[in-house]
Amino acid sequence: MNRIPATAKALGAGLVVTILQIVVAIFLLAPEGPFEYRYRTLVQHDSHWFANIVDRGYQTIVPPISHKMMEVSNTGFFPAYPALAWILHRALDLDAEEALLITAQSAALGFWTYFFLFGERWNLPFSWQLLGALAILAHPAAFFLVVAYSESLFLMALIGFLYWSAAETRRGWVLAAIHGIVMSATRIVGLPCALAPLIKKIWELGASSLRNIRDWLPNYGRAILLTATAMLGGLGFFVYCQFRWGRWDIYLLTQQFGWDIKPDYLAVFKPSSYHWLMPDLADPTEMSQMAVTLGGLVLLGMFTAEFFLPKQRPTNRSVRIVFYFAAFVLYFLSVSGVACVNMESMLRYEFCLHPLIVLALLHYLHNLSLRSWLGRATAMTAIALIGAAGLGLESWYIWNFTRGNWVA
Repeated sequence: MNRIPATAKALGAGLVVTILQIVVAIFLLAPEGPFEYRYRTLVQHDSHWFANIVDRGYQTIVPPISHKMMEVSNTGFFPAYPALAWILHRALDLDAEEALLITAQSAALGFWTYFFLFGERWNLPFSWQLLGALAILAHPAAFFLVVAYSESLFLMALIGFLYWSAAETRRGWVLAAIHGIVMSATRIVGLPCALAPLIKKIWELGASSLRNIRDWLPNYGRAILLTATAMLGGLGFFVYCQFRWGRWDIYLLTQQFGWDIKPDYLAVFKPSSYHWLMPDLADPTEMSQMAVTLGGLVLLGMFTAEFFLPKQRPTNRSVRIVFYFAAFVLYFLSVSGVACVNMESMLRYEFCLHPLIVLALLHYLHNLSLRSWLGRATAMTAIALIGAAGLGLESWYIWNFTRGNWVA
């Protein structure tokens, strides 16, 4: 019997995980009622802003209104997610909410497929891939992959960008550029994430290669071109805003006036940003504050293990450097943005760096020269226990989210 192709295997595994997430959310945790009602309970809070954009397009006064009112200023969201939903809305005659859900859940399938494709590329045992999937699913905010939010599209585009940018083929780089454009058009943080291929190239050649300016083009030309192309999605939105409203920064102004977002780029270095507490499950702000602390500790632990433990230093670090870079960018900019609002929504933003950490950790462990039976058993037990606790907490959040309560 022929071996199942890696792509088909990854797609099948991704489809199973995506369907499992949807089924659990709709049939086990959503409020009682007909299927259509249960399904639409996955449309809450920010979903209505996206639906407003799908129905009306971008609308705002200049300067934007000084409080949240989507009927006046709805320009506080990047365009890729509502734009793709609008295509479904028009092509299949779906209403905005259905189009948003199908778009998000299709993107979730893409995200999971790329996750398993990385596992196949790295020759990870399938049991390791399943444990990695469990580690992602156990994050309390993992359900945002299948609700009408932009998390799944951003992660699908980001992971796909990293996957294809590592392929040394013209087809791979074209696909990486397409994913990068979607990534930067989905969230503003996608713009600095587009630098990942350039960071990898600099790491591989060493910082000393930067001294010779004459060699920049042959050494970094392709990476620079890919990075610049990937940024076109976000930069294109700014150009659109400039031509339509005469302000390229209308998105930033809407965030500032409507959501009171005033970035503090030193927040990650301030002790006051980190809270050491036992959060109240019914208090989303406390959970988001704790997510800042735990996310920072995980990143610190990964960097310490990677760069400061020479005895256990694994090979192929250049593969992981893009994951560390993207994870740090997501963490740094997310904390900088929400520090002014008491870390609100950080639980959801922190989830976006979680799959990057899991992928980097899987590759790190697989490349360790020392693999004892006791170490593997301990790791599997820890993931199982943490996964069970995380899934229980996530179920609580799904139950609340589908009933209209704010969770992140």
